[in-house]
Amino acid sequence: MELWNFTLGSGFILVGILNDSGSPELLCATITILYLLALIGNGLLLLAITMEARLHMPMYLLLGQLSLMDLLFTSVVTPKALADFLRRENTISFGGCALQMFLALTMGGAEDLLLAFMAYDRYVAICHPLTYMTLVSPRACWLMVATSWILASLSALIYTVYTMHYPFCRAQEIRHLLCEIPPLLKLACADTSRYELMVYVMGVTFLIPSLAAILASYTQILLTVLHMPSNEGRKKALVTCSSHLTVVGMFYGAATFMYVLPSSFHSTRQDNIISVFYTIVTPVLNPLIYSLRNKEVMGALRRVLGKYMLPAHSTL
Repeated sequence: MELWNFTLGSGFILVGILNDSGSPELLCATITILYLLALIGNGLLLLAITMEARLHMPMYLLLGQLSLMDLLFTSVVTPKALADFLRRENTISFGGCALQMFLALTMGGAEDLLLAFMAYDRYVAICHPLTYMTLVSPRACWLMVATSWILASLSALIYTVYTMHYPFCRAQEIRHLLCEIPPLLKLACADTSRYELMVYVMGVTFLIPSLAAILASYTQILLTVLHMPSNEGRKKALVTCSSHLTVVGMFYGAATFMYVLPSSFHSTRQDNIISVFYTIVTPVLNPLIYSLRNKEVMGALRRVLGKYMLPAHSTL
């Protein structure tokens, strides 16, 4: 195939799930509602954690970072997808595609590491409560956050630069919701088999240690919880940990399908559905999972909303 020579105005055409859907208007309305729910849910959770002094603890600091990552992740993808559908213009520039890939990989990688750190936090809190403030001090907590962002950014930069260096063929259509490695490599006019193997190996290397750490942490937590004399303490620990494990299952399930399973197991439709799940659905569910089952968070939300909303209503 003839090579596609880039110019300043050249770019790709994103043919995502909205264009391939049998009822695009209904799907567009659904995605819009989900995006608004993600903004509201994560925004309120961040507001409560920031404004409520009782939540200025390592557990909630990490939870706030998770909400921030979800908020940024869905905002990198969803507004453009909706705007493109409404304008009937699905183009994205070469630089815009690279930037979107970099940001999406950064958020995904940072969330992967953060979930492992959150599991460690719960492990120390439940299994070693007397040394909790020493092992998970505010300084250690911020170090976990910084490590998540820095390592994810470096990894995303390497992936993005290497993926975008390939020559692409004249066919510019990316049959995907966003610019990601697997659909972009299908457009490359070069042998990408070695790079695909590297992506697979790196994906396993990045995901498996974090997942192993999470499973090891929760195995120890379960053993400790089962030996707790107090039913109330056992119930509270199980509720907190089940929320985290639900989020872990959703995130790692989608990440494994996209970056660990060989390309022969993928189809365009499946990839689009999975991309909607981890860029739109998961950011909606995460704040609900963590807040609805957590009395401290719900209490903080009521206090913050009562403090800042009720005065506004009373002045009307």
